[in-house]
Amino acid sequence: MSVFVVVEQSNSGVHRMSWEALAGGQALGRDLSLPVSVVLMGENVSALAESFQSKDVKEILKVETPLLSNYSADGFSSALAQVIETESPKYVIMGHTYMVRDFLPRVSAKLGLPFLADNIAYGVEDGSLVLSKQLFSGKLVADVSPNGDGPCIISFQSAAFQEEDVTDGSGASVRDISISLDENTIRSRPEEPFQEAAGAVDLSSAEVIVSVGRGIGKEENLPMVKDLVQAMGAELASSRPVVDAGWLESYHQVGSSGQTVAPKLYFALGISGAIQHVVGMKGSKNIIAINKDPEAPLFELADYGVVGDLLEIVPKLTETLQG
Repeated sequence: MSVFVVVEQSNSGVHRMSWEALAGGQALGRDLSLPVSVVLMGENVSALAESFQSKDVKEILKVETPLLSNYSADGFSSALAQVIETESPKYVIMGHTYMVRDFLPRVSAKLGLPFLADNIAYGVEDGSLVLSKQLFSGKLVADVSPNGDGPCIISFQSAAFQEEDVTDGSGASVRDISISLDENTIRSRPEEPFQEAAGAVDLSSAEVIVSVGRGIGKEENLPMVKDLVQAMGAELASSRPVVDAGWLESYHQVGSSGQTVAPKLYFALGISGAIQHVVGMKGSKNIIAINKDPEAPLFELADYGVVGDLLEIVPKLTETLQG
């Protein structure tokens, strides 16, 4: 029995959330005394395999075929289902990305296996795995334990684990896995990567984010924030009220109904810290909050907090950064 971490590719590299999933898989393997293996699916994934040979994993399993050169739910679900049937891992782990939401339920249905999705943490009680999942926009947390001895498919939310916690090793072996994949079974064809609008950004991969809330007051104050964004080399985000007011496009929204982010720095301007917003950014490495209200809930989560008027502070901060 073992832990399989299935890798998702992004721009010919490893998706950030796959590194997080590996950190989680390694921790789980240590806690349950299970070996950890990495699964790579695609075409010409040897270069990716090399990047995992320096990590603390037992082996790297390669599934290579031209039919997996581009993502399709049909192809990837069939390939992974065959790998699980052949290898019989105890747990199959991935980050909870858009791609995972698309194809992992198909793997679950093909094999009749449980898929416990979008977890935020795990624990071990009496030798058994316990997964934690948020409900009702983060208002409640449910603990779920998979039963049975068969494989269990698990996905973890962004920032459930940290990429920096991946442990190094050496000498991981590489093994090719043969599968049977028919071109006729791949009924879907990929289009260009999903993007909500021209100029939309993937906030989940941003390292520095400046996020603005209703405390900005009015739309006419946004250029001031955008100047700070440019000075910091950051990406612009917002809470839901700013999007609902039509001041920014929906792809800027962070929270339970927007994007989930885990930047190195999250700079929150005029954001009170409602739970719906917090669930989308609580995994940030460092959080700085500016708000006039000293009782703003986000101050409890922030590493650094400034009680003051952002309309006075932001221009001076921008001027300092530019100077």
